[in-house]
Amino acid sequence: MNYYFLRARHIACGLTAALALTLAAASPSHAAAKIQHLISPGGIEAWFVQDATVPLIAMEYAFTGGAAQDPGGKPGIANLVANLLDEGSGELDSKAYHERLDRRAIELSFSANRDAFRGSVRMLRDNKDEAFDLLRMALTSPRFDQADVERIRSQVISGLRRDTTNPTALAGRKFLEVAFGDHPYGRQTNGTLESVPTITVPDMKEYVRRVLARDTLKIAVVGDVDPATLGKLLDQTFGALPAKASLTPVPAVEAARPPQRAFVPLDVPQTVITFGGPGVKRSDPKFMAAYVVNHILGGGGLTSRLYREVREKRGLAYSIYESLMWMEHSAVFVGNTGTRADRAGDTIEAVEKEVRRIAEEGPTQKELDEAKSYLKGSQMLALDTSSKLAQALLQYQLDKLPIDYIEKRNAIIDAVTLDDARAAARRLWSQGLLTVIVGRTPQAAAQPAQGAPQKTN
Repeated sequence: MNYYFLRARHIACGLTAALALTLAAASPSHAAAKIQHLISPGGIEAWFVQDATVPLIAMEYAFTGGAAQDPGGKPGIANLVANLLDEGSGELDSKAYHERLDRRAIELSFSANRDAFRGSVRMLRDNKDEAFDLLRMALTSPRFDQADVERIRSQVISGLRRDTTNPTALAGRKFLEVAFGDHPYGRQTNGTLESVPTITVPDMKEYVRRVLARDTLKIAVVGDVDPATLGKLLDQTFGALPAKASLTPVPAVEAARPPQRAFVPLDVPQTVITFGGPGVKRSDPKFMAAYVVNHILGGGGLTSRLYREVREKRGLAYSIYESLMWMEHSAVFVGNTGTRADRAGDTIEAVEKEVRRIAEEGPTQKELDEAKSYLKGSQMLALDTSSKLAQALLQYQLDKLPIDYIEKRNAIIDAVTLDDARAAARRLWSQGLLTVIVGRTPQAAAQPAQGAPQKTN
């Protein structure tokens, strides 16, 4: 679910080119590897795959909460915390902390999406003790030194300012506002130009106190470490965290009912169009049918219906995609494309026509068979490294899927019938679309922008 309006920060800490290649080394056994349910001596649970193919360890973990725990008047706290946890800890200031990471080629990062505060750490096997200890320090004793806070705050504000003239960013923000209104999902995870300057160090410390706790912690580890050693490392790393989080309840919400259309004026030659509507939650028994039919409409790259109709047949856009996006308390489908300003109307019409067609007729048996074949075959490629497998195992836990889901997934895809796919298509798309258009007004779009080339991008 890494969509254009979900922000994450990734920090590469001094990895050499050789180590980067090693980290990406493929292991054909990963997808079929045995997943263990490990419980540490201190009671911390993790999904774990022991793999000595390469001397590396990858760990992904998450705490329930995310940006939805930001107070309504101060969106952006979780994002600032994610950007600052590695900027010094305990007795180490930011420079000393990063020197420790660089010295051992440890890669460490934090990010916040709407429902979870996530972290990632990757290391060589021989550096595991120092890597886990540096992570422990970041989680339990972040410094939040004022100079670092202001430096990161300035970076975030600069990004927010750039977004005010970025049509894709504007479209994503407006779509969430239309879909979710004043619900926490309608807010920006990275905050606003008004909110970020008001966030204080006590705000961030309070977020850490409330959200980073053991009872909502999910962990996935893949790599060259034995279960006993890993259990001790998990206790040493996470054992000092509070036992229970103090989360603000987030209500369930259904996305706004289509059809609706919003326009954001921006004097650029290319118009960005974001479209979507209510989706299907991951826990829904009909989710897989929706996932398969969505691949047919807009998720299949060069083979999707939208790509063929909008790009190949009409030449209206360079690219177009559409995806399912699910959260803990809601779900949407969302798509995006960009087109020449004077062809925006034709592009919207083409998208709406194809969406209506699949809602009314559903996919063909041939399309269904091809989509199922692709989705099954792509699984092995999606899990071909330690890092990818750890990320997938963490997401399965957050989605409340069983530990043997990887083994069951292909059978679940195979079980989707043509009737199931047609019913899912009606459910997703029969109401029409929430559409956000960012660009020149229709009148201005009829005239070339001065000094701006008129071309499809």
